[in-house]
Amino acid sequence: MHIWKKKSRAEIQERIFEALDNNTDYFGNQSLGVPGSHLDSKVFPDDAPFLKEAPFITTLLHNPNHIGCHTQGISESFFKGTQSIERELIEVCGTDILNAEINTIDGYVASGGTEANMQAIWIYRNYYKQEFNASNDEIAIISSEDSHYSMAKASNILSLAYYRISVDFDTREVSEDTVGSCIEKAQVDGKKYFIIIANMMTTMYGSVDKVDLFTDYLDAHNLNYKLHIDGAYGGFFFPFSHKQHQLDFRNPKVTSVTLDAHKMLQAPYGTGVFLIRKDWMHYANTKADYVEGDDFTLIGSRSGANAIAIWMILMTYGPYGMREKIYILSKRADWFTHKLDEIGISYFRSKDSNIVTMHADKIRPETAKRFGLVPDVHHNPKWYKVVVMEHVTIEKLEPLIEELSVQ
Repeated sequence: MHIWKKKSRAEIQERIFEALDNNTDYFGNQSLGVPGSHLDSKVFPDDAPFLKEAPFITTLLHNPNHIGCHTQGISESFFKGTQSIERELIEVCGTDILNAEINTIDGYVASGGTEANMQAIWIYRNYYKQEFNASNDEIAIISSEDSHYSMAKASNILSLAYYRISVDFDTREVSEDTVGSCIEKAQVDGKKYFIIIANMMTTMYGSVDKVDLFTDYLDAHNLNYKLHIDGAYGGFFFPFSHKQHQLDFRNPKVTSVTLDAHKMLQAPYGTGVFLIRKDWMHYANTKADYVEGDDFTLIGSRSGANAIAIWMILMTYGPYGMREKIYILSKRADWFTHKLDEIGISYFRSKDSNIVTMHADKIRPETAKRFGLVPDVHHNPKWYKVVVMEHVTIEKLEPLIEELSVQ
């Protein structure tokens, strides 16, 4: 481990309040030109006694704007205190979770996984346009059909074609043949440059792409590609349950990764994390003259409190606490799948995953509704999923097993 160590509540409070003291005091006389500033204290009073013990809520009231990417160059100095915590957070995610070398990763806290995925695709589109004089019509997004719909959204907004690789219904895996046929079709359509998205646990199935199937084919055919890992669901789960894999920065073919803290970390919404190797963020440079430093992000202004929230969670657990949490959830999912085996309900579950997706044919719609099961599609679903989180205890799973056993 490089940076990430468990901290006490007192140490966390001290670090955050010190960071807020290093931000500009909006009630001083040095912030006359900043419009957003402190939340309106007539509506959100900042003198409540409990705030001394509530660093995250205090950060919300102070309202730090973390515009820009603070891991490189100059950033808006009004918020230098809380920016330092975001920089530490990015380094922890890049090195301690995703195994990058120290000080080799840029990134920022985005509005969510959708934005982080779009940020990667935006950067690679601009890279191909600037470095290869490529037109949009020559660039394609490639991913499995189980990938998040943010890829289709990026395709629409960035005017890029999107090709989806078919997967096996039961294993949720791509194959050499499906990868090859999809890319061949894109080439027939005139595509020369490829943005590849591989999944570190899909949202519906928890399935994990065999990334070598993508890169082996592309390398064998001397095709130009950039590889992004969508770990919006799995980024704060999979690295703790799998030591050896090809989906982090140990793989030199991986250039960027999306994480999303409002899923497994149970952080507030607005806590996606975008991570990319150094020397790539500049392809998304959008100069704002009135901002100190350049902006490289889709979102622009964003809440510094969200970066604080993720940092607090990671420091509260520490690396070993997170591994223990993930281990418990995985074992709880083991219990659930053993019970499904006993009653003859078919399901898909990626190794050690906390997502269990059941065939819908033996599950009545009223049962799915009663237990809050999520369908793959709401009209005529073929699958229903359970996500085993801390609140999804065995005591809550038992009634579902009992009801399924009599259907």
